[in-house]
Order: sequence, then C-alpha cells, then structure tokens
Amino acid sequence: MASKVYFSKTITAEKVLTLYEKLGRDLSGPVAVKLHSGESGNQNFLGPDLWRAVIDKVGGVVVECNTAYEGSRNTTAAHWKTIHDHGWDQHFSVDLLDGEGPDLELPIRQGKRIHKNFVGKNLTRYKSMLVLSHFKGHPMGGYGGALKQLSIGVASSHGKAYIHGAGDENNFWGTEQNAFLESMADAASSVTDYFGDNVAYINVMKNLSVDCDCCAVAEDPCMADIGMLASLDPVAIDQACVDLVYAAKEDPGQKHFLERLESRNGSHTIEAAAALGMGSREYELVEID
Repeated sequence: MASKVYFSKTITAEKVLTLYEKLGRDLSGPVAVKLHSGESGNQNFLGPDLWRAVIDKVGGVVVECNTAYEGSRNTTAAHWKTIHDHGWDQHFSVDLLDGEGPDLELPIRQGKRIHKNFVGKNLTRYKSMLVLSHFKGHPMGGYGGALKQLSIGVASSHGKAYIHGAGDENNFWGTEQNAFLESMADAASSVTDYFGDNVAYINVMKNLSVDCDCCAVAEDPCMADIGMLASLDPVAIDQACVDLVYAAKEDPGQKHFLERLESRNGSHTIEAAAALGMGSREYELVEID
C-alpha cells in the first residue's frame, strides 16, 4: 500500500509546520525531537531557526546522543558544549539521552544482522518522537535521512559502535558494507517498535553535500536545494528523497551526489527497512504550495 509523502519546494520554518500539520497526527507528550546537533566546524547542518516553529508546536524536547568517534560530540561534556555553541539550548529544552549510563537495551524482533539495540536510557521519558532529518550524503551510509536518524542517531555511543560493527563493536570500520546497512535498518526498527504509531518524519533536502553533518570538514553542497518532505512512513520518505535526487537530471552536481549514494549502496538501507515491515517503498507524493 502506498504511503503519503507531502512535499514542498519552499524551505522555511513556517512550511515545516505546515507539512507537519498535513500529517494529521498530534504527537502526545512528552515528545522527543530527534535532530542532528551538528559537528563543530560543519557548515551544512540545519540550525535551530528552521525547526523552531514545529518544535514549539509539539512542545518537544530536542534529544541527541553522543558519537562513537573522535570529535566535538564524543563525550557528554564536549557534546553539551557543542549543543550550546550551536544555539540549541538557548531555544529549546535539550536532553542528551546517553549523557549518563547505563544504556537502555531495545529488542529487535526480526533483525537480519543484530537482535538488540543500545540507546540512551532517557528515551523512556518520552511517549512520542518527531524525527527531523537533514537529507544529504554520508561517507559510510551513502546518504543520511530518517532511517539513519532512527538508527545511528538514536543509538548511544556504544550502540553506534555496535551498529557499525553489525554486532561487533570492536569492528567499527571493518564491517562488510551491506551488513552495516542492514544493521542500521534493524536498529531503526527497534525504535519504531518502541514508539508504535507515535512517530512523524520531516526530511529537508537543503545544503545537499555528499558529506554528513557529523563531518567537521565537509564538502560544500554540490546540488541545489530541492525542498522538504513529511510522512508517517520512514521508508517512504527516504525513498522519495532518493527519487527526487535521481529526478534532478539538470543539476550539474547530481552525478557527484549519486556517486556517493551508489558507491556505498545507500539505497539498500531502504530496501532492508522495507523488508522488515517498517514501511513501504511505494508512495504518493503530494505537492503543496
């Protein structure tokens, strides 16, 4: 069955709110708002201004988790400094889910590669989740969108290493590529199982670099901005974003972006998530003014 994905070419805070309201799902509180706080030095991440209207609408708490590699977000102290430097705690309540241990272990019912997921224990504070994703490329995953936010994004520092290693946190960088991508899908399914129907997704196709917001040194965007999408289906919204990149045939940066996506087999994460029953790759794109 095709899922509805709402799309607007306009990228503004007001349009983010319009897209959310089109979904017709009032998330019950407390609401965790998962977004990317941005690595220090990264020039492409989406800051507080774009998200303010929708976060205020749901009365949400911005949530993040520590990273599993060197940088400005790999310890609780460093991450809180980055959150402050980027203005998040000046506009919103913020919760670093794994700021203090122990982790919460979520079961993965039908995992292909992993059967448990490690997330910050503070996830239990929330009844709903609004997933706000900056769609762009990624050095390891090929692309980053809603499914990456649900998996690597919600995972604790230990959980990130566990996903990257497809169950072996000591093999962070050496995992076979499809095993890593399938582990991301597995982990994402544990988060959607946890929240049930109390999740909504918004993807913003702006600052389309081949690199992620986790890169301190990232390439500048290679493609023109495309727009924003909203859905209740994480598989459909990511598939729609990928399809919009393929449709941008006149964009001179498309080839470079697609090389990153295809060389990492990035669409396989979407395929794996669909196989787990997380959503549908078939969708109806509903454009709004």
